[in-house]
Amino acid sequence: MSGIFPPPKEKCDDELCPFHGTLRVRGRILKGVVISDKMQRTVTVRIDYVRYDRKYKRYEKRFSKIKAHNPPCINAREGDIVYIGECRPLSKTVHFVVCHIEKKKK
Repeated sequence: MSGIFPPPKEKCDDELCPFHGTLRVRGRILKGVVISDKMQRTVTVRIDYVRYDRKYKRYEKRFSKIKAHNPPCINAREGDIVYIGECRPLSKTVHFVVCHIEKKKK
């Protein structure tokens, strides 16, 4: 994980942290905006993408909401632009972990 993103400045003792724990990140890496941080150590990230509609021969905007684990050393908040990486299933709905914050909300 340290090859793609720089490690955070803070240290944490979270076992599910990709930098300080044993969690492996593999698969897709997505970029999105945090739309909710109300859960404990979990954030909801909105991923925007476009899809081609063959019938009307044009593109349409769509989005997905993905839940991701939020380690205490990264601590993403609502409005932040983040990169999330796919990992093993952490719970029923969480299959991603926050790897890097690109831009903090002011």
